[in-house]
Amino acid sequence: MSETAEEWTVPADDGPWRHDTVETNGVRLHAVTAGPEDGDLVVLLHGFPEFWYAWRHQIPALAEAGYRVVAPDMRGYNRSEKPIGVDAYHIDELVGDVAGLVAAFDRTSAHIVGHDWGGLVAWQTAIDRPGTVDRLAVLNAPHPAAYERALRSNPVQLGKSWYVGFFQLPGLPEWSLGARDFAAIERLLGDGTVRPGAFSETDIERYKAALGQPGARTAALNYYRAMARRTAKLTLTRGGVGDQPVRAPTLLIWGERDAALDVSLTEGLDEWVPDLRVERLPDASHWVQSDAPERVSELLLDHLA
Repeated sequence: MSETAEEWTVPADDGPWRHDTVETNGVRLHAVTAGPEDGDLVVLLHGFPEFWYAWRHQIPALAEAGYRVVAPDMRGYNRSEKPIGVDAYHIDELVGDVAGLVAAFDRTSAHIVGHDWGGLVAWQTAIDRPGTVDRLAVLNAPHPAAYERALRSNPVQLGKSWYVGFFQLPGLPEWSLGARDFAAIERLLGDGTVRPGAFSETDIERYKAALGQPGARTAALNYYRAMARRTAKLTLTRGGVGDQPVRAPTLLIWGERDAALDVSLTEGLDEWVPDLRVERLPDASHWVQSDAPERVSELLLDHLA
C-alpha cells in the first residue's frame, strides 16, 4: 500500500479516514481506511452505482469500536483501475479482489460486509472462499440461489429485474446513466430513499463525479453483463447456480421498501445459510445504510462482536 492521499482528495475527503492505493488480484484499487491498524479487519463493499462513500456513516462507527476498516472503490468504480472488457468483471475476479485485499492488509481472513453488488460479491466470497470470511453481513442483496429461485417462480421479482436486461444492451445504458447531467443518479438516490435528506445535494454531486470518471459507467454495467453471461452458461451446463452453501455466521439487513428487490428474497434461506439472522427495516429503502444509518451501524457492531 502507498500513501497517495493527495491523489484521492476528490471527492469527499472530509471524514475520519485516509486514502490509500491497494494492489490486489492484478488491479490497483483506491480504498479508504480507518481505525486502529491492529483491529479486526472489516471490508466494506459498495454497490451500484456507488463508491466507497456509500459507507460514510458506518466507517466512523466501526473505527471507533476498534475495527480496522477498509472501504475500497471496487474495480471499475471512481478512482480504482478500470480493466477493459466484460470478462474482467466476472464474479471470480471480484471475489479475487476481496481475497487479495484481505491479504494486502496482512490478514488471512476478515469480516466482509456488502451492499447491493457488494453484497453479491460478499455472498460469493463466503461461498467460494469460506476461509477468507470470519463473519458475513449483507445489505439488500439476495443470496444467489434465492435470486435464481425468485426469477423462476416469482413474477413480481421478475418484473422488478427488468433493468438487468436493459443493461445488456451496448452503449445505450451508458448514455442513459449520463444523460442530462446524470439525472438517473438523482432519481435513484434523491427520489429512491425514505428518510428525507438521506442523500444531500453534496452527496449526489459526489456520486455523479464518481460515476463520471472516464470508463466508470461501462465498468459498472459490465458487472451485470458478466453476471448474465455466467448465469446463462451455468443454466445451460448445470441447470443453474447450484446450492451455494454459506458457513460463516451471517447477518442479512433488508430495507423493505426496496423498489428493485422483493422482500421475499429474505425468506427460506436456511437450506443455504444455516447460521443466519435476518433484520428487516420497514422504513428503509434499497439504500438502507443511508436511510437508517444509525440502526445499520448498531446491527453491524452487534453482529461483528
